[in-house]
Amino acid sequence: MRILVVEDEQDLASAIADSLRRDGYAIDIAPTATSAMRLTSVNSYDVVCLDLNLPDGDGLDVCRQVLADPARSYDLAPAPKILMLTARGGIDDRIRGLDEGADDYLVKPFSLGELSARIRALLRRDTSTGSSIIAYAGIEMDTARHEVTVHGRPVALTVKEYALLRWFLLHPEEVHSAERLLEHVWDEHADPFTNTVRMTLSNLRRKLSSVSVAQLIVTLPGRGYMLKADT
Repeated sequence: MRILVVEDEQDLASAIADSLRRDGYAIDIAPTATSAMRLTSVNSYDVVCLDLNLPDGDGLDVCRQVLADPARSYDLAPAPKILMLTARGGIDDRIRGLDEGADDYLVKPFSLGELSARIRALLRRDTSTGSSIIAYAGIEMDTARHEVTVHGRPVALTVKEYALLRWFLLHPEEVHSAERLLEHVWDEHADPFTNTVRMTLSNLRRKLSSVSVAQLIVTLPGRGYMLKADT
């Protein structure tokens, strides 16, 4: 999953980014409202962590503009979840932020652990379960513990393999082109002309196959890849 951190305090932005990257998310950082709007106009984000006090504008204006254009990217992705991060802790400020379309509101100072938990909760809203477990075709991912099992057998994954599998589990039986995977699982520094998607996918398949006879991630020639139960 790809997250944009809109925060002008460099140390805080770096701490948030480092913490979320350890959780397997692809992170981009925007220190201003202008850079946030530029990035959201060309990239698909699943979550935007949005500071309200920006040096060149109000985060509420960014929120309104992002949500007003849910088809920003080439694949017509839906609008991202908005998690506001701000020192404005008054009840009126919270109500205003939520009324502008924010999905959640976290008051500074906050713990990085709580931030991660809030993001997991936001992402679960698009799934059929309210728990931290994502399951499909014998695969179980515990997003709180960062553990993966296949038919009850543990599988050790790298951070990027984990992130790729999480994307497939959240969108099973959907066709994903290499470009779409690069857009959602890697950050803006990824080179689109490398074979990083193919290599990561190959390693993930090999690890899943070591504990399952089924080929769960199938290739659809000329179209992309799909997580599909063995039938």
